[in-house]
Amino acid sequence: MSLIALSAGFLPLLDSVLLVLAREKGFAAAEGLDLHLVKETSWANIRDRAALGHFDFAQMLAPMPIAATLGLNPLSVPMITPMMLGLGNNGVTVSAALWARLADAGAPATLAAGPVGAALKQVVASSEQKLRFGVVHQTSSHNYELRYWLMASGIVPERDIEIVVLPPPLLPEALGSGGIDGYCVGEPWNTVGVKNAGAHIATVKAAIWRSSPDKVIGMRAHWAEANSEIVAGLIRAVHHAAVWCGESTNHQEIAAIMAAPHYLGLPAEQILPALNGQLDIGGGVAASVPEHFVPYAGAANFPWTSHAAWFYSQMVRWGEVEHTADRARAAAMTFRPDVYRSALTPLGVPMPLADSKVEGLLAAPTEVPSTAGTLVIGPDGFFDGVQFDPDEVEAYIAAQRAA
Repeated sequence: MSLIALSAGFLPLLDSVLLVLAREKGFAAAEGLDLHLVKETSWANIRDRAALGHFDFAQMLAPMPIAATLGLNPLSVPMITPMMLGLGNNGVTVSAALWARLADAGAPATLAAGPVGAALKQVVASSEQKLRFGVVHQTSSHNYELRYWLMASGIVPERDIEIVVLPPPLLPEALGSGGIDGYCVGEPWNTVGVKNAGAHIATVKAAIWRSSPDKVIGMRAHWAEANSEIVAGLIRAVHHAAVWCGESTNHQEIAAIMAAPHYLGLPAEQILPALNGQLDIGGGVAASVPEHFVPYAGAANFPWTSHAAWFYSQMVRWGEVEHTADRARAAAMTFRPDVYRSALTPLGVPMPLADSKVEGLLAAPTEVPSTAGTLVIGPDGFFDGVQFDPDEVEAYIAAQRAA
């Protein structure tokens, strides 16, 4: 049987792993797909080449298809997200010098977002020079969650802290050279910062917003509509990869696969910590973070429209787009749970019946109505206790502006 050629752009990050496994473990081929992965150097390249059709789809930052649909990119075309590439994976890493100041201000080596944020506020207030933090792209979960954490800690981005954009692999080097004081990035580049630049992981995404998304499958809407069967096969292939990735007995093999030069090009021992949720956060301190990267459990691949709505609210908050009801609707509809369900229903996969939920409502693992069997999703709280109701976007935006 001849396979259908399918091209995908990706960046060297741990959460490209589901696409890599779909190819390397034969899950894509089993769906009749010859998946060709193209390694890129920056999210701007992914954004622009995907818009131009150089790829059929790409690993994307979760807000990126939303920005494209809303016309915020240089080459904007309507895009969709039919599937997430897991939950979590980001961390906020700081230089050894900054961590020493944070520790003196009372920051615990526990990754707790609240106390570390409170210490950072003290350091910012006493600093003669403005601190500089790096993120991977403007329309990224990294940028929005870093800004959310800072604001909720009483630190105003731009006024109190400078935020600059650099590609993920360059952040540890920039930190080591003194060009930046900290950064928010996905693994393995927090671990690389600890190992190669003497850095310290201050907090993680799972401590700022639990069970939250980072990377997605993004594709042009018109291509997805014209190739619905291919999209369904891709979703099934990545689903099988996610299930396989979620088995801890496979982590050693996964780390070895991802260590290859054409993927991450790093020692396997720098890849394993995030897979196992056992992080070396610096200074000889080990931290257990079971939720750090969740490839499958808890509906980790389900494209909740409430996630899209929250990212939209942050785009409005930071002046990237003016809020209207039509834009809010278009942003939420970029995430396509209907396409995801259609592809996986024949497999009997448990999936949420609802398309959205109140983010921040769940304090513990909770069983939710599902298409089949039992489905338990994880706690989804923000560290400051604020909830986001996707049906009350305007009120949420107004409250953030008032703050």
